Amino acid sequence: MAYTVTPTPAGPVGSQYCVCKVELSVCGQNLLDRDVTSKSDPFCVLFMEVNGKWMELDRTETAVNNLNPAFAKKFIIDYHFEEVQKLKFALFDQDKSSMQLYEHDFLGEFSCTLGMIVSSKKITRTLLLGNGKPAGKGMITIAAQELSDNRVITLSMAGRKLDKKDLFGKSDPFLEFYKPGDDGKWMLVHRTEVIKYTLDPVWKPFTVPLVSLCDGDVEKLIKVMCYDYDSDGGHDFIGEFQTSVARMCEAQDAFPLELECINPKKQKKKKNYKNSGIIIVKSCKVTRDFSFLDYILGGCQLMFTVGIDFTASNGNPRDPSSLHYINPMGTNEYLSAIWAVGQIIQDYDSDKMFPALGFGAQLPPDWKVSHEFAINFNPTNPFCSGVEGIVQAYSACLPHIRFYGPTNFSPIVNHVARFAAQATQQEAASQYFILLIITDGVISDMDETRHAVVQASKLPMSIIIVGVGNADFAAMEFLDGDSRVLRSYTGEEAMRDIVQFVPFRDFRNAPKETLAKAVLAELPQQVVQYFKHQNLPPINSEPA
Repeated sequence: MAYTVTPTPAGPVGSQYCVCKVELSVCGQNLLDRDVTSKSDPFCVLFMEVNGKWMELDRTETAVNNLNPAFAKKFIIDYHFEEVQKLKFALFDQDKSSMQLYEHDFLGEFSCTLGMIVSSKKITRTLLLGNGKPAGKGMITIAAQELSDNRVITLSMAGRKLDKKDLFGKSDPFLEFYKPGDDGKWMLVHRTEVIKYTLDPVWKPFTVPLVSLCDGDVEKLIKVMCYDYDSDGGHDFIGEFQTSVARMCEAQDAFPLELECINPKKQKKKKNYKNSGIIIVKSCKVTRDFSFLDYILGGCQLMFTVGIDFTASNGNPRDPSSLHYINPMGTNEYLSAIWAVGQIIQDYDSDKMFPALGFGAQLPPDWKVSHEFAINFNPTNPFCSGVEGIVQAYSACLPHIRFYGPTNFSPIVNHVARFAAQATQQEAASQYFILLIITDGVISDMDETRHAVVQASKLPMSIIIVGVGNADFAAMEFLDGDSRVLRSYTGEEAMRDIVQFVPFRDFRNAPKETLAKAVLAELPQQVVQYFKHQNLPPINSEPA
């Protein structure tokens, strides 16, 4: 993901929101023929929904006399995983040179979310007329590609027999890397650390985006300058050389590349001047720093499960004061949380079948307490069709169960972890599991839950906890390892932070999109972090 701050050598950090640009290519097939004497002259207009209104973003060129156009002009959009980005592609037959769309014949349209396109990479759909009927046999194909060069370069550099610049000792050398700027001047890209008192320095390996170092062009000349550090800022110039990434990549571990460090002034003055030392490229590797979108475009599916708290502290669902009471608008805080998260994630799961589980209730017919039951009462098939299916199953089960307790999280965490563990056997970046737990309060089995979360942190899974009501959620904050590493009761540390907790009360009066943004903000990083740690590239990735 192109993160919105400059990456440090250790890799991208900073803004937790993933923002990158996606390029959409559009083709039409079998478009309606609106011209009498010739074929239609189609062009495509892209709209995005902003505050409930369709706003035009851009339009393609016009394809003359063509019912099967492949438009050369691409649409470029900022992609935000944690938002529902509704798009509409409308095709028109150009009749006049007017910019007003009502002056042109309408050939059909197709609406979807950007999430739907990127999760499929390429979709072909029927074009519809204004009345919702198909526009003849007209079809539209939209393909997505991420617009970012995700290559990074890792360089390991050393020096030998550099010029001595200090009167009472050796030099304190460091390197600076420059690329040519648009204005023809050299632009500083990277500065190494200073190695004190040596003419044979070995610098720490460093990693920078390839775009930063050479604009992604491995043949482009870059300049490397070597200086002797002075604390007053008047660093002494030792020497320089020019090279390219392609040349530096010739360096292998056993065969380092040696480049002469030249001081042009000394070279002019001294006849027998050889060099001011040698700079050694010990190794140079170009790799891909895969982004969340790379994994999604590569075919990774997000597997969504909901866990719902049916403990007695929620109150009787028929009582308006209960957190499970469905108000006349047909909603409550549980349903709001399911909708907010589900409507985003459902775009990334091809079959849209989601397991929905309950905990903390007594179930008919024998009224035994269960901490992981299917809310559709079908234990062999707990799947609900889409977010609507979860909502229907939730509403239908309320009258048939008795709210009880305690509030045990670990059974549901372990339930999803079993499926995530099975997915790891594929040894591919094909599935990542997301468990949404909605609860009104304090966890009863904190030790077991901590242990379950630490074990789950080794698996392709993340846990989102939404706290409803006004309880004290201090224990939830403890599970969300933003401030410190979570430990199991055995002392084992979580491999990574996989829990994101938000209290619903902070969002009661905010637009519904705000909850989704807060809850899903960390997810793209968690997905990337897991697959990178396992050395799993996206399924259909190209080598760097």
